[in-house]
Amino acid sequence: MSVRTSIVWDYAPAPEATDHVRLRDSYGLFVGGEFRDPVDGRREPTINPATEEPLAEVAWAGPKDLEAAIEAARAAQPAWAALPGRERAKYLFRVARLIQERARELAVVESLDGGKPLRESRDVDIPLAAAHFFHYAGWADKLRYGVAGREVEPMGVVGQIVPWNFPLLMAAWKLAPALACGNAAILKPAETTPLTALLLAEICQEAELPAGVVAIVPGDGATGATLVRAPGIDKIAFTGSTGVGRDIQTALAGRDVGLTLELGGKSANIVFEDAALDQAVEGIVNGIFFNQGHVCCAGSRLLIQESVADQVVAKLWRRMGNLRVGDPLDKNTDVGAINSAEQLARIEALVAAGEEEGAVRRTVACDVPERGYWFAPTLFTDVSPAHRIAVEEIFGPVVSVLTFRTQAEAIEKANNSRYGLAAGIWTDKGAKAFEVAAALQAGVVWQNTYNHFDPTAAFGGYKESGFGREGGPAGLRPYLREKGA
Repeated sequence: MSVRTSIVWDYAPAPEATDHVRLRDSYGLFVGGEFRDPVDGRREPTINPATEEPLAEVAWAGPKDLEAAIEAARAAQPAWAALPGRERAKYLFRVARLIQERARELAVVESLDGGKPLRESRDVDIPLAAAHFFHYAGWADKLRYGVAGREVEPMGVVGQIVPWNFPLLMAAWKLAPALACGNAAILKPAETTPLTALLLAEICQEAELPAGVVAIVPGDGATGATLVRAPGIDKIAFTGSTGVGRDIQTALAGRDVGLTLELGGKSANIVFEDAALDQAVEGIVNGIFFNQGHVCCAGSRLLIQESVADQVVAKLWRRMGNLRVGDPLDKNTDVGAINSAEQLARIEALVAAGEEEGAVRRTVACDVPERGYWFAPTLFTDVSPAHRIAVEEIFGPVVSVLTFRTQAEAIEKANNSRYGLAAGIWTDKGAKAFEVAAALQAGVVWQNTYNHFDPTAAFGGYKESGFGREGGPAGLRPYLREKGA
């Protein structure tokens, strides 16, 4: 009698090739439509967090470099604003098409520079970046329809500071509406992930965008602080930490400079007992382990109704065991490298605090490369609302589980946060979903899904998650002022 043995399926390595990537050894600042050497800045290497090897040398802007960028932008902005909207739209459309044409290259560079899995760069970041330029190309000649028929004009020259977790996508979120509205823009990418922004500068050249309309000026926090305080800037848009956002708001107090802030979050992902639990588990995984948890709206607080808590935690832990951690360029990878040594240290410190305060830690056992910055997916149970891991933004692949008994308790615990960026609701009852969503203090609420973004939909937060909106017609308003105002 033959005995049938079970077959264990595994994934063979599927690394993406890099021979098509056209990275320069050294990049200058993109000012006045061309790359130039820094005047008083310096050059620093940008590092691959998965290998700790340098990728390219990048110029960081100093104060005089920013002065030159602002001067070029102020010279170019009036003519750009005077173009008919449909003419500005053509440029944005070209940029979008060129992003699509270079999508494979951009996806690889995004993963090399930031550590995120290639399949996320390829399937989410790059397509959404192109979609934002396409979307706002459509708005460029319809601005009055996006602002309730008011007579509006561009703000002028805008400074934009983006974080390291979605470098190209955040650049698109900010540049596309600003340009559609007739502004000139000075973009400062994060110091750890400047490369795709510099490739976007090449795309601006190829699209023949008028010189000076867009500047790309990499640098660290000092560069951003100088840009915020520089004369000649009419508006600042910042995405990043709440602490830095608070400093920016203080620096601009009393000045006639527009400001929008998209800051931190500690978003609640709420699972009710009537939810489709297997679907919810997939949403939980996407909500917290997408991009290694480097997401401002990550569902890092998991609220589960007590009657199904053990069941959901068991299913989640089993699902976490199937996550593949490793080489970001492998198409099978689910969780890539942590962006930097500094961020890894912060994650480790908060996880240690969770253990010290009495929460129960479970971390997936997995092999990771010897070099690079890695942290395995981690689950905490027995979490109190007062624990640091339930209060502070970890910005890593760590989820904290809390339980609730009633709908009212779920709402109270979800709102028990100084943040208010996003939330998720898992239930098969539509009326319950609408009722809970209306009671949550969150800018974005997803039902039976998580981390779904669309250029037509507004995104932004409340409380210490900032103010202002990006995306859709709401994303036009921060870049326009009423005529005569």
